[in-house]
Amino acid sequence: MIRRSCYVLLCTLLLLVFAPLAANAESNVHYVALGDSYSSGTGAGSYDLSYSCQRSSRAYPALWAERNAVQSFSFDACSGATSASVRSDQLGSLSAETTLVSVTSGGNDAGFVDVVLACRTGTDQDCFSALDDAELYIAETLPGELDLLYADIRAGAPSAHVVVLGYPRLYETTPCFGAISVERRERVNATADTLNAAIHDRASAHGFAFADVSPSFEGRRICASSPWIHGPTWPLSSSYHPNGSGHDSGYLPVLAGAVG
Repeated sequence: MIRRSCYVLLCTLLLLVFAPLAANAESNVHYVALGDSYSSGTGAGSYDLSYSCQRSSRAYPALWAERNAVQSFSFDACSGATSASVRSDQLGSLSAETTLVSVTSGGNDAGFVDVVLACRTGTDQDCFSALDDAELYIAETLPGELDLLYADIRAGAPSAHVVVLGYPRLYETTPCFGAISVERRERVNATADTLNAAIHDRASAHGFAFADVSPSFEGRRICASSPWIHGPTWPLSSSYHPNGSGHDSGYLPVLAGAVG
């Protein structure tokens, strides 16, 4: 009994000594979340009404910060942001103390939401023409915009671990009542893949981690029985964006894995 009591006392003392050290280690994280609506949390609800950016407490950056006891968290992502507006409006929180940055950008540059709406409401010609235009922009213009953004992020946070997250494919291609044709869905998904490939390429060129979320949404896209992405919905701004489950179960684990 005496030996057991000593063992319990020793374990208690060790916990008292090392628990504060672990807490302090976690609290050394200074996290800045940048990007567009896929980072701000449009579609997840529970928005901070102090801003017009649709920043949600259910968005993956806010969830990661809450669950990892960060010392500081600056949530600067904003719905509708392009790579240029991230550069001009969101980088003020970066500093030499910043240890972690996450960002999604590129979808609005390529006009992806407008493309999806064209495929939802227009003819095949409207849809495929819009997709062709988006793919041309992704090939010829987007890499330069991303290079400028990533260079500015590195300049503002020279020591930070930067995680660039991609975008999920939007559609399942199984039979789906009321959905656009399978051919249109496949083309939209293929353009999302093209977008992700361009983002991955430029992120890697800058030494940033690219986090691919597409596998996480497999079987949970629009037309799934329990989708993690909104189809056409109200409010309209939530359409074609991840819902709360998409952030908590889709994006969050991918960010966590990329942070390590």
